[in-house]
Amino acid sequence: MEHDYADMLGLSEYDFEKAFDSFDERSYEDTVYYSLPDYHTKLERGTVLFDGEVVRGFPKVPRTLVLAEGVPRYFSDTVYVEEKMNGFNVRVARVDDSLLAFTRSGIVCPFTTMYLRRRYGGEIEALIDSHPDCMVCGELVGADNPYTRHPYPEVDSLELRVFDVRRQESGEPLPVEERREVVDSHGLPQVRLLGVHEMEEAASEVRDTIGELDAENREGVLMKSADVGQQLKYTTSAANQDDLAFAFTLPFDYGQAFMFRRIIREAFQSHEDDTEEERRERAHRLGESILGSMTETIERVDRGETVGEEHSVKAKPEEVEVLLDHLRDQGLHLVIEEDRVEDGERYVEFVKKTQATQDKTGVYLDGKIVRE
Repeated sequence: MEHDYADMLGLSEYDFEKAFDSFDERSYEDTVYYSLPDYHTKLERGTVLFDGEVVRGFPKVPRTLVLAEGVPRYFSDTVYVEEKMNGFNVRVARVDDSLLAFTRSGIVCPFTTMYLRRRYGGEIEALIDSHPDCMVCGELVGADNPYTRHPYPEVDSLELRVFDVRRQESGEPLPVEERREVVDSHGLPQVRLLGVHEMEEAASEVRDTIGELDAENREGVLMKSADVGQQLKYTTSAANQDDLAFAFTLPFDYGQAFMFRRIIREAFQSHEDDTEEERRERAHRLGESILGSMTETIERVDRGETVGEEHSVKAKPEEVEVLLDHLRDQGLHLVIEEDRVEDGERYVEFVKKTQATQDKTGVYLDGKIVRE
């Protein structure tokens, strides 16, 4: 290739050529770029090659199912605990002198790029000016998130929460304390620091924190070493069951692995934490998440309604238009439920239609025989 991407990625020419076969060719504003949609043995998912520059993918963060055993096995020193928020993962990098927002799989999202430039562009530019080789990693959260909709009482519609600052080319992270200071000093909102614990006490402290987050229907925590060389995640029961409720609303579109992983998390969490009474209560909630969601979908299809992923977005009209075009370009079938403009902002509620659940539920309601 024209650019020496192999050297930038720290790969031999042979390894780079093998990896490059897995990249997808894409374009943004007439510039061709390449993104890695899945994890590779030597590269992170979402790694991007863009006009002679590299935007490294975000590393996969492992999960523990049992805090009491997983935390001391994985960490050897101080553990920093930050909130893990339920939203849309984005990396913002300065490429060709412009801020671009990349999805987890390495696609330039035109909507997110426009939105973040308007809402936080000055702050992000200033941070990158102070750390020219860095990118900002964060979560877009809020009720009007067109990708992952989850309301937070402190979030107005759609906001950014920074959880990492990393070297754009290598992916090396800034240490937790340095990153929090840098992000604060540039006026960017970041995820909450929920505690700093010595390794010996971290598991019990995190368990208490998880209980508080669970009661507030929040997602969970990310545990990090001071240099972010080690990371571990753990989610609340509320998050697990919200995911299951969503998945079983669209049972023929979400894979069994997605559902099974969350049931496994609930089982191990119950084993570690629950009394017999609490286990029965958890089982009841789990059943409601699964059966309640599926029967609601069946009833909706039976009434002739459209089922799919329900989202809303509120932004400048040109930003919303770019989003809808982008989603349709990805092959998604959108059903617009509401579309209005108020105070210079366009608000749209839409459904990403999921054909498999719509079709299969319909034919089973019509009496199709199931052979098992």
